Amino acid sequence: MFKTIKQAWKIPELRSKILFTLFIVLLYRIGAAMPVPFINYDYATSVANMWAENSIFAYFNAFSSNAFGNATLFALGVSPYITAQIVIQLLCVAIPQLEKLSKEGESGRKKIEKITRYLTVGLAIVTAIGYYTILKANFGAGFFIYSEGFAGVFSEIVIIASYTAGACLVMWLGEKIDEQGIGNGISMLLFANIIAGLPTTIYNFISTFQTAEKSTAVLIVYGVLTAVIALASIVFVVYMSDAERRIPIQYAKRTVGRKMYGGQSSNLPIKLNMSGVMPIIFASTIVSLPMTIIALCGGQKHSFWGKIYDALSSDSIIYAIVLFVLIIAFAYFYTAISFNPVEVSNNIMQNGGSIPGIRPGRPTAAYIKKVLNKIVLMGAFFLSIVAVLPLVLNVISGGLLNVVSITGSTLLIVVGVILETVREIEAQMTMRHYKGFLK
Repeated sequence: MFKTIKQAWKIPELRSKILFTLFIVLLYRIGAAMPVPFINYDYATSVANMWAENSIFAYFNAFSSNAFGNATLFALGVSPYITAQIVIQLLCVAIPQLEKLSKEGESGRKKIEKITRYLTVGLAIVTAIGYYTILKANFGAGFFIYSEGFAGVFSEIVIIASYTAGACLVMWLGEKIDEQGIGNGISMLLFANIIAGLPTTIYNFISTFQTAEKSTAVLIVYGVLTAVIALASIVFVVYMSDAERRIPIQYAKRTVGRKMYGGQSSNLPIKLNMSGVMPIIFASTIVSLPMTIIALCGGQKHSFWGKIYDALSSDSIIYAIVLFVLIIAFAYFYTAISFNPVEVSNNIMQNGGSIPGIRPGRPTAAYIKKVLNKIVLMGAFFLSIVAVLPLVLNVISGGLLNVVSITGSTLLIVVGVILETVREIEAQMTMRHYKGFLK
């Protein structure tokens, strides 16, 4: 990886792309620390992180590198844009007009991107209003410099507009990376957030060890176990992220004029982890939603709802089990809406190809679906193990190995972004070093 980056740095065009990406990431990190007008940050920084734990807000906070907890300009982060992309992707399956646009090539893609931007702005406004309401409900008037009268209304409008503008600016920064930088823009911003929050995570982890009431030998064992599991998880994720099942395809020979074409062998690659990190994000959001609602409604600790809150907290084995099941379910759901075996089968048949031993048409689609179901199951188990293992270790150790912030989603994002960026750099280098047929 480092050798690839070193070689890419010697190519002026690639060097400018890398520097542009780093510049955009720097701007994003500045915005993530930039305060919003009319908020009392002396009060905010002391209490905001309290409600960003053990709820759905913990994931927003982790993906924004504490910008969500500290109520800074980019507090909403990439969530509105990602949500808009997911909604549009689902609607492309459900609405024929959008499905037709998605198949119109470059022009259709640009129209869908335009619709996604408008939806992002709408979601950003709604999310900003909800975020302001939650801040006001949980922390009261002391959180804001002005809270009454005309000044209070004006400050409310400014705060909501600032968070909306911040979410739109994040979308713009991500698209700029896509156009002029290296890698996927939104993934790069998420990667930057996770890396920026890593020192705090390590500090909290060390502080937990220092204050733990256990013997030195036990702490050493836990420390070594944590390091081994972390390294093994990284190797496991790297290996499984590149794993794929290749279905062989044979193209028939055909005569065009006096020449014969075809007769080649190829394959249909199906990645083990087709859905990426999305099932983990969906499952984590759903399983944390009841706990968040209970917390916002002020459920009593020893009441019925309080017991549900404790059962669904991240340090509960019930939370781990529910998360495991939901990840598998969402892996099948996301694959079903993003991969159509019938369409793939038709494309193979139209190009004169076929799977050896399988008739073209409906039998090919059934075979691809059968193989896909097996691969999705293996990929879902892979995602579930990566996401649930840190939680189980935390429960077994009694909270000593509190690595909830280093969940499977963050690990998959970090590893996936690194692999994707290195592959893109290698592709750019290959394209620029290829002499072609004229030399």
